[in-house]
Amino acid sequence: MADTTTVEVDSDVHERLTALATARGLSLRAYLAVLTAAEENEAGLARAAQAFERAMDRPGFREGFERDFGPGGTDTRAA
Repeated sequence: MADTTTVEVDSDVHERLTALATARGLSLRAYLAVLTAAEENEAGLARAAQAFERAMDRPGFREGFERDFGPGGTDTRAA
């Protein structure tokens, strides 16, 4: 069995989370795992967006990006 811990929440919150899990055909444990993964992904995307914004401030980066990926630039996406 996996290492576990107990998390205490209000009964109302527990019922709401259980309802959301049930609506998706998941156990509460599985739903919380999915929710955690989604939040981790969201945090990673936010960090990546911030890094991209910082990179855009570097001299020449914006022009190079627009040249390679902007309208008429090199299309690296699959058809």
